[in-house]
Amino acid sequence: MGKEKKGIRLEHISKIYKDPKTKQDFYAVKDTNLSIEPGSFVTLLGPSGCGKTTTLRMIAGFESPDEGEIYLGEEAINELTPNKRDTAMVFQSYALLPHYNIFDNVAYGLKLRKLDKAEIRRKVTDILKLVGLEGMEERMTNQLSGGQQQRVALARALVLEPGVLLFDEPLSNLDAKLRVSMRTEIRRIQQEAGITAVYVTHDQSEAMAISDKIIIMEKGIVAQVGTPQEIYYHPVSEFVADFIGEANFLHGRVKSEKDGKAVIEIDGEQIEASQEGLKEGQDCTLVLRPEAAVISEEGQLPCRVVLSCFMGSYQNYHVMVGDTLVKITDFNPRNKKIYGEGDRARVAFDPENVHIL
Repeated sequence: MGKEKKGIRLEHISKIYKDPKTKQDFYAVKDTNLSIEPGSFVTLLGPSGCGKTTTLRMIAGFESPDEGEIYLGEEAINELTPNKRDTAMVFQSYALLPHYNIFDNVAYGLKLRKLDKAEIRRKVTDILKLVGLEGMEERMTNQLSGGQQQRVALARALVLEPGVLLFDEPLSNLDAKLRVSMRTEIRRIQQEAGITAVYVTHDQSEAMAISDKIIIMEKGIVAQVGTPQEIYYHPVSEFVADFIGEANFLHGRVKSEKDGKAVIEIDGEQIEASQEGLKEGQDCTLVLRPEAAVISEEGQLPCRVVLSCFMGSYQNYHVMVGDTLVKITDFNPRNKKIYGEGDRARVAFDPENVHIL
């Protein structure tokens, strides 16, 4: 695709709805500012009702913002209808035309644009090759598997060569194994086409696997924007840490701090942590990922085992540190001591692997 890549900018975007029960207005999206780089793959991630789909629909033009302005490249697009915007949407339901074969489904938008037959055939053939459906042009869509239908929907959007491709939970109707292979395929196609993509999902592993940047939304507000690594290792809040992956939260107080090294007291035990910006006497929360901790005879925090479960590639432990439940994922347990329920031990971790909120 030789077209110029386009970025997206949202400036102070808000969307207000009326609650059907209370008749009160509420913000589905509130004062959102976002900048999406041209050619990047960005995922809007969050629980149901957080505003991610509303944001996507405002970019597409299916909803109008009540406040703020949306830019595609340098063009303000609030006033443009969906068909006038340089975007294409891949829907959750695929929305294929059942009485048309694959070729005619993919060619539909090009025919509306009155391109000549030879050019339509060339474009459709090229795009079907890209999505792995070459040779299946005559197949009817009701004879296709879910994964094949998704590829047709993707081809139909890509063939229009939009500046931005929008995805509304496109894999939620597929089984788990197919979802994994299709998300890899979507990422490959996006990179090969060099197109800007905005993808909505509530599936954290999907977001981690395909995104250059993840935008986590909470109650209509952007909670954090960052690479998958930034969001996983440096969450800005308990909500973000808990939403992306599993996390343990240990509450403590900073006893002393010097040169980016802090001593934190948790349940009477003193542990070291490496993090700038902490102040003596401040209450804090440590984020400890289950895979960043091990259970052993020596370690920073005493614990009592309340669950010990063999899961094949790892031993799953739940331990109590004082009144706090801590989950530990101990990988490759084959030649390690296995602790049983009721055993007393210690939780050990590298201070570099702890993030402090």
